[in-house]
Amino acid sequence: MPDLVLYDGACGLCHRSVAFLARRDGDGSRFRFAPLGGETARGRTGATSALAAGPVATVVVLTEDGRVLDRADAALHALSRLEGGWRLLARGLRLVPRPVRDGAYSAVARLRGRLFPRPAGACPRLPAHLADRFLP
Repeated sequence: MPDLVLYDGACGLCHRSVAFLARRDGDGSRFRFAPLGGETARGRTGATSALAAGPVATVVVLTEDGRVLDRADAALHALSRLEGGWRLLARGLRLVPRPVRDGAYSAVARLRGRLFPRPAGACPRLPAHLADRFLP
């Protein structure tokens, strides 16, 4: 069962990140995607209540084994599911202490609106053959 990546549908950086993951998940076995404010995210009551207790994240990963990852942990987990150099990069970045990783994540999250324009819709623009990986 693929991990579910919940992303901020109003974030240009999130759209680019999701498109990056979708294109590198050639057979679609690693990820499914849904906006944080969508039906799928609301239907995952365990995930949304866990998120309500912590800081607001722009990307959350619900792993196939039931873990809820947010912030830098979510990003590194997603990278670790890819092949080649991305997996090695994720391993290397895990050596950085979590408070430092999350601090960097928060800094980027604060600037994302200025650096990446807001997308027109909730789903990234991708080729038609990737559309079935996106949930409402």
